[in-house]
Order: sequence, then C-alpha cells, then structure tokens
Amino acid sequence: MQRRNFIRWSSLLGIMGFVPAKESAANIIDVQSKTPAKGDDRAYWVHLLDKMSTPVLSNMSQDKLRENMPMEYSPTWDGRNKEVGYMEAFGRLIAGIAPFLALPVDDSEEGKIRKRLLLQTQQSLAHAVNMASADYLYWGDEKTRQPIVDAAYIAQAFLYAPKALWEPLSQKTKDQYINEFKAMRVIKPFNSNWLLFAAMVETFLLSIGEDFNAERIDHAIDQITSWYVGDGWYSDGDLFHFDHYNGYVIHPMLVDVLRVNVEKGRRPQAAYDQAYKRMQRYASFQERYISPEGTFLVVGRSSTYRVGAFQPLVKVALENKLPKGISPQQVRSALTAVMKNMFVPKTFRKGDWLTLGLVGDQQADLSDYYSNTGSMYITSLVFLALGLPASHEFWSGDFAEWTQRKAWSGKPFQKDYAVDY
Repeated sequence: MQRRNFIRWSSLLGIMGFVPAKESAANIIDVQSKTPAKGDDRAYWVHLLDKMSTPVLSNMSQDKLRENMPMEYSPTWDGRNKEVGYMEAFGRLIAGIAPFLALPVDDSEEGKIRKRLLLQTQQSLAHAVNMASADYLYWGDEKTRQPIVDAAYIAQAFLYAPKALWEPLSQKTKDQYINEFKAMRVIKPFNSNWLLFAAMVETFLLSIGEDFNAERIDHAIDQITSWYVGDGWYSDGDLFHFDHYNGYVIHPMLVDVLRVNVEKGRRPQAAYDQAYKRMQRYASFQERYISPEGTFLVVGRSSTYRVGAFQPLVKVALENKLPKGISPQQVRSALTAVMKNMFVPKTFRKGDWLTLGLVGDQQADLSDYYSNTGSMYITSLVFLALGLPASHEFWSGDFAEWTQRKAWSGKPFQKDYAVDY
C-alpha cells in the first residue's frame, strides 16, 4: 500500500514550543504546578469512553447505526465501498473497551455505565451478523478487503473479554460469526501489518475449537518476525516506515496471536516471550514520546487514529508488565494530559461523533485516502487500561511525573539504552 507521511507537530521532548489550539489551552497541565486531583483521572477516562461509545452502541443496539451515524470521508477517499465505515466504527470501538466491559457490574456510577454499554454491545454484536438486520455489517469480498481489518478487531475483542462478549451470545449468533470469519478467507491481506488481521481472525477460531487456517496464522507470525529491525521496532513490509503502526497493530496483535497459539501448543513459549519483551521495549519509547505539556510526536500515515497509537503501552499496563522504571501512575498521568489536550469539544461533532483529524474540527485534510468517521474509533484502544480495577495503582496512585516532564524540569530521570533482543 502507498504510505503518506505527515509531520504536524514537533513538540516531542519539549524541543520546540507547543502553541495549543484555543479550545485546549485551559486543559494543559503546567509543568511547574497544576496537577490533577487524585482519583479524578479514572472518572475522566470513563466519561470519555462513554462519550465515544454511546453514539455508536446506542444506535447499533437499536439497529439504527446506518440510519443515524453521520459519515464523513477523507477528501482523498479512494472510492472503495463506503459501507466499510460502519464495521470500522463498531469493531475498533469494542476492541478498545472490551477489558472495561469485562469488569464486574455494580451499583456505582461507573458500574451503571458499564452495564448499559455491555448490554448495548451484546445487542449490537447480534445485529452485526444478522442478515435481516438493518445494521448487518458489510463483511467484504475479494475486491473489498477492508473488512478483514475490522473483523480482526472484533475477534480481538472476543479474546479480551470472552465471558462478557462471546459466551453470552446465542448459538445462532455464534454460528453466524464463525461463518462470517471463515468466509473472509477469500480476502488476501496485503504483505504488511495486514497479515496479522487474517491471523487474528483465524486465531480466534482456533481459540474456540473451530476449524482454522493454519497457513494464514503461521505465515503472519513468520513474516512479521522476519521484519524485526531491532530495539523494539518492526518494519511494516520490506521497507521500514517511521509511523505508529507498531502501536496500532503490530506489537499487540502479534503478541495476542502468539499467546493463543502457544496455549494451543502450536508455537513455542520462547516465541511469545521474545515478542512480549520487544513490545515492552516499544512501550518504553511510547512513554518517552509524551512531552512535558502532554503532547506527542505526530508522524506518519493514519495520524488521525489519535491515542490508539499507545495501545502497546496501555496493554502492558493492563497486564501488569510495564518496563522497569515506568510506574503505572506515571503512564496514567501522562496519557490523561494527552487526552485533555486532544479531546477538546471541537474534536467531537454534533451528537458526540468523532471528527476527522487530531485536535478539533479543522484537520480533515490530515485523514488518509482510506479514512472515514468509523476509522477514527481505533483511538478507543487507549482504553485497554480501564480493564484494571479502580483499586489498582494505575488508578489509585498519586499523580506522577513522566519521563519528559522530569527531564525538562531539571529532575533526575531514567537513562535509556538500546536492547539486543
């Protein structure tokens, strides 16, 4: 696929000044003073998750997503079937919120939100594969390959929260998913991170004891592994691309595919352990991406996917495997600062649908030729950390300064060295 590189901000590491949009100025955390009150961050994250999820899930659960979702397409849209956008919105959203939905439901304010969103997600999952439903999703064909991407995110959501999302489905709905997933074998993925989408779908089938296509799994694992270039980075194909696809797709999906295949005895434990260490190394870079002001390097294609880029960092936090020297609370504090700069009122259009862009509503030109409103919901991958209970130190710990905030205020911070695995 063609790659288009965009560099919009240069605030990484505080090397150059950041001039925020008017809407976001009040949200920036002063390096020297203002710190969020303890306990506020989780409520903010849950509110943001609810704000993003509700327009999609409340409509789709009522079979009205197509009717009510205002679809916007990139100015450079390549003419592919526009039906792909609905599956993008749903699949990408639930992959990010699945760990949150898997937590117990209680009578707290958060518990009530979780109960509502869980029910809506389960209802939406049924509509997605019911041909009689107005919101039956477009699952693609030999010519339109995009749906395999978002089917993979649905499969990933099932793997993250099987007891909340997969097991409660009726047998009829389960059979419909199995049939749709198997029918996607006619789609040949591009020789890039796309190999992992096919592998994820087949790996889910493997996980539930269904017939699976071993070649689509093994080819993806072997090819992606061969593209490792060192120090926690994979190339995305034969040539290296300096963008955030190691975050959006490569590290998390490779690790999830390997985890299941190791559990099923198809791959050695050492392969999973190595891939995980590489993801941890990449996560350490991600923590250092975040500037003292709470911004990060915007580079490469798909920049409109926003904080979905931080999927490896929140994934290792969710699994209690953050790299040595990075505390859960500093990750939370850093990402909260980023979110408050990014998700200003104008980043949402009427009805709380996400805009095309990064911050606000004036950056539609930043979207790539394959991007639409639905594509934007991959940003929900940052919410993986909400799968940790409120009592976890990620949420209960006091505000903590992250690496660049320490570095650029003259405080001690951890040195960094390349790794050789």
